[in-house]
Amino acid sequence: MPRLNVVDPAKASGKAKEILDGPLKGKHFNIFKGLANSPAALNAYLQFSGALGESSLSDAEREAILLAIGEANGCGYCVAAHTALGKQAGLSEEQTIEARKGRMNDDKLNALVRFAGAIHEKKGHVNDKDIDAVRKAGYNDGHIAETVATYALSVFTNYFNHINESDIDFPQAPKI
Repeated sequence: MPRLNVVDPAKASGKAKEILDGPLKGKHFNIFKGLANSPAALNAYLQFSGALGESSLSDAEREAILLAIGEANGCGYCVAAHTALGKQAGLSEEQTIEARKGRMNDDKLNALVRFAGAIHEKKGHVNDKDIDAVRKAGYNDGHIAETVATYALSVFTNYFNHINESDIDFPQAPKI
């Protein structure tokens, strides 16, 4: 049961209504209905997520990062959401599980997920070896910056869902 008010899109007003009826029309997921308590927070999510949608990382790469960090942070909501979204982005169910475990069979995705895991474990204080490993897998400095940004977005949504206790409105992710 959510601990914050759940904004009913049909009864929303002002900027929250504009966002829920505009860019989020037909996407009234529980995280958004919770974030809608603050149109600024909801808009921050949309702007950040939208900007990352234009990154040079593929949808599948971003979803692998979001799965790894969602699992590391124990966010059932985000793990369920990004399992579904990861499959839409081209990850197999097995790859969604691998990403959650922080090790993938695909060498390039593995380097990316391990780098995201290093960011998490080291609170951003990664070492040269961590950076060299992701570069050797074919990622450049732009990819590294986008990985940090994707990590930050994941922390934002993970922590919001922890605080809100958002009801999961996606199919449950497989147990690992």
